[in-house]
Amino acid sequence: MYKAPVEEIAFTLKHVAGMGEAMSNGLFGDLGEDLVDAILSEAGRFATEEVAPLADIGDRQGARLVDGEVRLPDGWRDLYRSWISGGWNGLTAPEAFGGQALPHMLNVAALEMWNSGSMAFALAPTLTMGAIEAVSAHGSAALKDKYLAKMVSGEWTGTMNLTEPHAGSDLGVLKARAERRADGSYRISGQKIFITWGEHDAADNIIHLVLARLPDAPAGTRGISLFLVPKFLVNDDGSLGPRNDLFCHSLEHKLGTHGSPTCTMIYGDGRFGGEKGAIGWLVGEENKGLACMFTMMNNARLAVGMQGVAIAEAATQKALAYARERTQGRAPGWSGPGMSPIIEHPDVARMLLTMKALTQGARAISFACAHAIDMSRRAGDRSRHWQERAALLTPIAKSFSTDAGVEVASLGIQVHGGMGFIEETGAARYLRDARIAPIYEGTNGIQAIDLVTRKLPLSGGDQVRGFIAELKAVADAVRHSNLDGFGETAARLDAGIADLDEATTWLLKMLADDKAPEALAGATPYQRLVGLVLTGCYLAKGALAESGDDGKGEGRIALCRFAAENLLAETTALRDRVINGAASLAAARILLA
Repeated sequence: MYKAPVEEIAFTLKHVAGMGEAMSNGLFGDLGEDLVDAILSEAGRFATEEVAPLADIGDRQGARLVDGEVRLPDGWRDLYRSWISGGWNGLTAPEAFGGQALPHMLNVAALEMWNSGSMAFALAPTLTMGAIEAVSAHGSAALKDKYLAKMVSGEWTGTMNLTEPHAGSDLGVLKARAERRADGSYRISGQKIFITWGEHDAADNIIHLVLARLPDAPAGTRGISLFLVPKFLVNDDGSLGPRNDLFCHSLEHKLGTHGSPTCTMIYGDGRFGGEKGAIGWLVGEENKGLACMFTMMNNARLAVGMQGVAIAEAATQKALAYARERTQGRAPGWSGPGMSPIIEHPDVARMLLTMKALTQGARAISFACAHAIDMSRRAGDRSRHWQERAALLTPIAKSFSTDAGVEVASLGIQVHGGMGFIEETGAARYLRDARIAPIYEGTNGIQAIDLVTRKLPLSGGDQVRGFIAELKAVADAVRHSNLDGFGETAARLDAGIADLDEATTWLLKMLADDKAPEALAGATPYQRLVGLVLTGCYLAKGALAESGDDGKGEGRIALCRFAAENLLAETTALRDRVINGAASLAAARILLA
């Protein structure tokens, strides 16, 4: 059974990602360590004792469509009500609407624990939190007053409606329609697919944020508008009115996250009588909906990165527990009676250490991204720097962490051996659940395009160059630490950072020379190169921060050394793939004809 790693999460927040320094500098108001620890501890208790025990039930039963209504797995409706009664939905939401306005770092830390307990369950608040941010940033005062308080409390959930059967990542070709009405409302019609928690029985109302096109809208993405479309219309006094003209047509039968209802939604077919068209209200300006939706999508991308971290953590815990108990053969050097626990076998130990290193690295990257978001809102004169840092880290946090989630979950099955392929052990669920995360909220290939073409050139490349300089300082600190146990860590960090620097310089030159195809051929390997170097540096930062503390630093140093001498061995090959990728891809395209 999963147990929330509260101490590890708190350590990474404070000593690796930057929360401790921010609190010391007063950037988080009167927020102190005691309150941080109390919030994390209670979130960990809830995730461990209440969410995790219902995860397998959700996986086995799944969400069900019964007589046109979606029913959640047994116990999930009550679980959700217990979750919102704790105030978790409003950790970072505006105080004016009942939120607590706490740092984003705390929210993503809690999201890790909810997702480790059950990723399928945690998808509901993940989408609601993103919807809250979009309405807060772009909604009219009337929309905020009518909807935000109930969304912040969690009484009403939120969704994001982008995808259509013919329009996956290419939103410029979506066909959902919106028509103006004299009273300022709009009538929405069309079909949306893959709508997470688009219908369910846990909340009193569901607030859909829907992308649609007006009759006179320009073609492509410049002609998309965003609309707030509630399941039930809301009266002026806040009470629920009649059912809006929208419904869940069907549920997707998915590889994983079975407890999460993934819906095909139909808007405006007149199913409930009256005039056809779901009633909605404009969020932001007409034909500028994609910019509004990106507020929600950027929030969701980091949250999806946390799903990767969460799955990796849960899979690692399960694999470690199994490897300590399962006996098989006699490992080299084993002197005990009978067979040795499989954790004693070198190959199993290597897999487990790889799982731990990737998990902790992905956690640190994601928390550092959340820290940059917080600083962008609190750092005054330095806000632009932190906005760019958050922009740079978001595609890395989303892609590297979700890839790590899949890799770690797969290794977890391998540690279990044949038993990992059997559903009863629970190891397979983590891989099934993890596999969607590299796909949605922009596939990891799209994240690589974004990273290389939009984020590397920020401030003429100075943002990424400055970031690389910070990483070099970490390697220098390891070199001059005089601590035992680091082995070749400093040298491997130097080599990895040099590979990253060379690949970055090459990509920036390709972009400057208007050679985007050459740059994009190596974008995905570059994304992993960045993630691995950050993993090594952040593990080193944690090891330096805890050195000499009751032997804990020794374990961190050992894991850092393992990551540097094993995982970072990939960086030179990745650098070469970035630089040589275009030529080899062009030569091999004949095979795809």
